[in-house]
Amino acid sequence: MNKQINKIELLGEVIEALPNTTFRVKVDGEERVILCHLAGKMRIYRIKVMIGDKVRFEMTPYDDQKGRIITRI
Repeated sequence: MNKQINKIELLGEVIEALPNTTFRVKVDGEERVILCHLAGKMRIYRIKVMIGDKVRFEMTPYDDQKGRIITRI
């Protein structure tokens, strides 16, 4: 019995790179900074993310401090 969790997709800019493919992302149009990690497909295909890159990331409605980077724009 899997329940579908509604995910929130946002755009942002990477402002800091941390160890273990973790990044701090500033949300576009807001002052919030979210801690994000790379999605599995981005790790498999070795897509590089660097400081200053625009990214699309998703969050769950339950935790507004963490996210998952799903694409680099």
